[in-house]
Formats: sequence, structure tokens, C-alpha cells
Amino acid sequence: MTFLTVISIVGSILVTPFLMLLVCIIFLASIGKSLGVRRLYVKVLLMIFEYGRKDIESAQKHKNNEIEEDEGYSEDTVTAEKVTELSNPSKPNGLKNGVVNGGNTLITRDEKLIFVPEPPTQQNKELSDEELKEEKYKDFDLSAVFDYVRAGVEAIIEDQVTSRFEAEELKNWNLLIRTNRGYEFISWKLTFIWICGFFIRYFFLFPLRVIICCFGIAMLVATTPLVGLLPKGAIKRWVNMRVYKMCFRVMSRSLSGSINIHNKQWRPACGSVCVANHTSPVDCVILSTDNCYSLIGQRHGGFLGIFQRALARASPHIWFERSETRDRHAVASRLKEHVSNPKNPPILIFPEGTCINNTSVMQFKKGSFEVGSIIYPVAIKYDARFGDAFWNSSRYSMLHYLYMMMTSWAIVCDVWYLPPMHQEEGETAIDFANRVKSVIAKQGGLVDLVWDGQLKRVRAKKEWKERQQEEFSKTLKAE
Repeated sequence: MTFLTVISIVGSILVTPFLMLLVCIIFLASIGKSLGVRRLYVKVLLMIFEYGRKDIESAQKHKNNEIEEDEGYSEDTVTAEKVTELSNPSKPNGLKNGVVNGGNTLITRDEKLIFVPEPPTQQNKELSDEELKEEKYKDFDLSAVFDYVRAGVEAIIEDQVTSRFEAEELKNWNLLIRTNRGYEFISWKLTFIWICGFFIRYFFLFPLRVIICCFGIAMLVATTPLVGLLPKGAIKRWVNMRVYKMCFRVMSRSLSGSINIHNKQWRPACGSVCVANHTSPVDCVILSTDNCYSLIGQRHGGFLGIFQRALARASPHIWFERSETRDRHAVASRLKEHVSNPKNPPILIFPEGTCINNTSVMQFKKGSFEVGSIIYPVAIKYDARFGDAFWNSSRYSMLHYLYMMMTSWAIVCDVWYLPPMHQEEGETAIDFANRVKSVIAKQGGLVDLVWDGQLKRVRAKKEWKERQQEEFSKTLKAE
């Protein structure tokens, strides 16, 4: 028996169960059912991560004991602090899974000196004669700038913006090289587990996920033209909803997506606007497994262009040209036209306009809050222990990002549908956007920031600097 014959026999033995598994996954995804295998897979991974954490703690403790013996003094207190930090499940800054890269928890800022794009306006109040006299004859003191100098140095060490565009750093290692701290060789047991995980992810899960993803995309491209041939009416909307969710469910299985959806009674209704925090292009896939949406975005060419044209054949979506991007009124009018029809699917919008690393929510653009429609907020929170869903578009291409997602353990996330919100009487679009943003941040356990996410591409506006200078000048005002 030759070597090639052995390989062909082994291959035939392995290919058959592989194909059966593939067909089973696609079939169950198509009908929206699950056997609970992914949830069991997630539980097993958590057990492995917990074992790895304990093994790392034990190895580090043993290493510290050796250092104590060699140097001749005790570091019991320091060792205890390190072990406590590793084993403590709580995370700083209110984050669920970890901390932001570069986060320095030693910095505690004075709230009065946290720089924001638009400082809050102080209400006018009547001053007493003594206060008015003190305000009038206030003398300049050089020490008045010290607090601002300190705030500036703190911003250089750890600002509130740039850290939101870096991958979330985990407190415990998840056996992935991209979150490596040199732990894969800390003990032979952990090394064996890491090698096994490497082969499972790259030689079993990765090919399986690529095939499922390609099948899902091919299904979408092939079925949407057929849906588009149906006459407009209730039947076409029903078929489109089924096909839409079926295709995206198949694509979510290509990432081993485990999605926990809460508060389904507040699922976005037709003729409304759904807004959510934005971490990744996967957000659209995650939300589309449970509801049919109309999407809005810039028209693209290439692969994304094929995807957009396929969706547009079956249902109404808003794709605008690059020349229309700056024409806010043109886009707003198309939004109003869409939501004015109660039979149109809810339109899905990510008001941040860019991907944030799922530790915070940044400024919401006011355009989607000016259409006068009901707003359905949705909070999305990923569990970074199984795979970081954040897309750093300035560092990774779309293809590289998909490769990283498909070689991660899984995409595990929670989705919360929140009660519909209406713009109150006398409330501006900006205030309404901030109110919706705060609700999403609170539910998702995210940090609510006022900064514009576009700061990762452009410099701070000159007007913001001038406002800060005006605020400081008020403290030195002497008239």
C-alpha cells in the first residue's frame, strides 16, 4: 500500500463527516434552529480559559518565589497583589471583558477639567456684592494654569479618544497569539492546549467557516433577484424577510456566532429607525439574524458593490454616491421618504459613523434624529474573550479582518432591544441623539463619551480649542 493510497483513504474517511457537518450547519441555520452545540462549545472554552488562568497564576507564583529565594528578601505583598489582580473578575472603567489598550488606571481626572468638544454653558446667577467685587478685581495667579497643565499631561499619557480605536486588552489570556503575553510556553500543559487550539482553529474551523461564508453569500446573490421578480405586496415582503434572515443566519454561522437577544418585545417595527452602537461590519450580520432591515450607506464597487446590489434587488435600501455624502439634506430627505412608508422595513443606522472598540459609545451624528420618526435603540456588547470583533480599518483591510474573525474561537455577543424613544417637545436633534446614546451606553455597560469618532482620521476642530480657551479666560476675567 503506497503513501498516496493511505492519504486518499484517510481523506475519504475525514471528508464524509466534514461534509455532513457542513450540510447540518447550513440546514439548521436556514431554518433558524440550533442543537445547542455552539453554547456547549462556548462553555467548554470558558472552562479551558479558567484552567489556563489558574496555570498562569501558579507558574507566576512559582517564578516569584524563586526570585525571592535568589534575592534574599520577601515580596509576598507584591505577589499577592498580582495574583489578586489576575483572579479578580471585576474590570476597571466599568468594562465587562477587559481594559482598553494603553489604559492607565492610576490617572484620576477632575471632572471639571475633563476636556470636551463643547463645554457646558453655566447658567447665569445673581452674585452678591462681595462675590461681584471679588469677581471684578480678581488678580492673575500663575498657579491658576497648573490644573490645566496637569490635565494636558494626563491627556498625553492617556486620552479618552485614541484608546477607543485600539483592540481591547484582556486581563486573562484566551490562547490567541494576537493577545499574546508570552504565556503559550509558560508550562508544558498550556503549550499542549495552545497547540491543539491552533490546529483546531486553522485546520478545521477556518476551512469550515470559509465554505459556510461563501455559501451564505452565494445564496444571497442567487435568491435576491428571484425575490425581486415578485410583484410588490405582502407576499414579496414576507418572502424577502425569510430569505434575508436565512442568508444572514448562514453567514453568522461562518463566525460561530453565539448571539443572545434580549427584550424581543421591543424589536424594531416597520417604518421606523433603528440605531445601534458600532463596533464592526459584523454588527449588521448579527442584527439581521433576528430581523429584516433596510440598510443605508455609501455605494461601493467590487465585492461590497455586489453585496449592495443583491440586497437592493429584493428590498428598499439607501445607497448614496460619494458626491452626496456631504449633502446632509439630500440623505435626510431620502430617510424621511423611507420611514414615511409604514410597510418599509426599519432602517438600520450606526450614528457614530465609524467603528469603536466596544468599550464605549462616541458622539452620535444628529442626521438620523432629524427625520421625526420613532427611534428604536439597540445595544450590542461583544465578549472579547472569544474573539475581538472590533475592526481597526486604519490598520487592517477587510480581507485581513475577516481572516482574523474566522480564525478566532467564536463571536459571542449580547443584543438588547430597548424601548422605542420619541423626540420630546422642544428637544433638539442633538439632545435627542445624546439621550438615545446614554441609554445604549448604560444598557451595554459602555462608557458614554461626547467625542466625535472621526477624530481618529482628522484633527480636533479649531472651534473646540477656542471654546476651551474661552472657558479658561472666564476664570481670569477682571473687568
